[in-house]
Amino acid sequence: MEQPARQYDFSASTPSASPAAARTLLIDLEGGLLRSELLMEALFSSPGRMLARFGAGGRPGMAALTDILAKAEIDYAHLPYESDVLNQALAARARGEKIYLVAGRFAGHAAGIAAHLGFDGVVAPADLAAGDLPFDRASVARVGARGSNRASFRTWAKALRVYQYAKNTLVFVPVITAHQLNLASLGSALLAFLAFSACASGAYLMNDLLDLAADRQHPTKRHRALAAGDLPISSALAAIPVLWLFAVAAGLCISPLFLGVLGGYLATTIAYSLALKRKMLVDIVTLAGLYTLRIVAGAVGVGVVLSEWLLIFSLFVFTSLALIKRFSELSMRESAGLADPSNRDYRITDLHVIGAMAAASAMNAVTVFSLYVSSTAVTPLYSRPWMLWLLTPLLLYWFGRALMMAHRREMPDDPILYAFRDGPSRVTVAAMICIMLAAI
Repeated sequence: MEQPARQYDFSASTPSASPAAARTLLIDLEGGLLRSELLMEALFSSPGRMLARFGAGGRPGMAALTDILAKAEIDYAHLPYESDVLNQALAARARGEKIYLVAGRFAGHAAGIAAHLGFDGVVAPADLAAGDLPFDRASVARVGARGSNRASFRTWAKALRVYQYAKNTLVFVPVITAHQLNLASLGSALLAFLAFSACASGAYLMNDLLDLAADRQHPTKRHRALAAGDLPISSALAAIPVLWLFAVAAGLCISPLFLGVLGGYLATTIAYSLALKRKMLVDIVTLAGLYTLRIVAGAVGVGVVLSEWLLIFSLFVFTSLALIKRFSELSMRESAGLADPSNRDYRITDLHVIGAMAAASAMNAVTVFSLYVSSTAVTPLYSRPWMLWLLTPLLLYWFGRALMMAHRREMPDDPILYAFRDGPSRVTVAAMICIMLAAI
């Protein structure tokens, strides 16, 4: 079953004295009851279907688009409603008052919302002005618009996934492994970090817009800024091109080749959001490729030769982490008693296979690292290469711990962030860095 919608029972009235029972409460739909924009909700209720209908309609223009949006299938049960306004409506219903929504557009959707909440109907602003009303105008109380719905800095930081910028520190890996720790290289790597962060934030906003309906039925993702109505959809749409333009400008400051890699990352991210994430195992390979592409971009941005050992090792590491991510998401659904995800091509019964593949990929990464340490490639870079063997048990411990935490349902849905937040993981990573520095 899906995440249940919050239930509000306005249908049962508790009549009081006759003067109170004759009163009517008017609630503005947009800006009052709804923490979002009805036009945008209609557009992103099913973006692919909307575009297909628009393309097959044969009547281009805003009129055709408006007709299509008016017929959009909006999930009224999971829309972000203002809790204070709903509480006022509950209190009004308890006093025996009538409740009407005030909506100036998309009357069909407004009527659907009113019916879902058990309100008495919908009136248009024009009807209010003309006095053509199904109730006594003298007995009306109104809950109007709340005013500007400007998102706070914290809301923007949450929507842009600033905490996810930790993943973009992968662009520094080629600088570190190539021992090019000079001011110019670190400056280029920092600019690459900023470019990837802006590019990724735009992609996160786009992904949240496309997943709006699914996120609202998810036990944790429904708290995301767009799904909860904390950030207006129109603001997110305006922010996406700004972020991507900044990423392009930063990329041009590094090199055209770096910009090409960044463009490939963005194109792959868009393809992932639109289609690839719904393909079984294709999403895993894509995620692993996107993580590895950050390392490639770091090498290109700084101008160092990318080691094929590092490339192969990274692919196995990130494949394992992507599989652990899917394992954690599915195990969470299993623990919550939810059905198979509707926007992913996985089933809860796949958990054992996904866990086995994650462990196999992790062990392959350790094997590749061991082969690297025993090769002649380490000699030019390390004066004490034998010390690198100490990293092998640490890698085994970290991967083993990540797999165990995921199996125990104690892993957050992103293992990359887990590595930064988990105490033993931080100690392990710090020990690895110390060993590498000692081996130089």
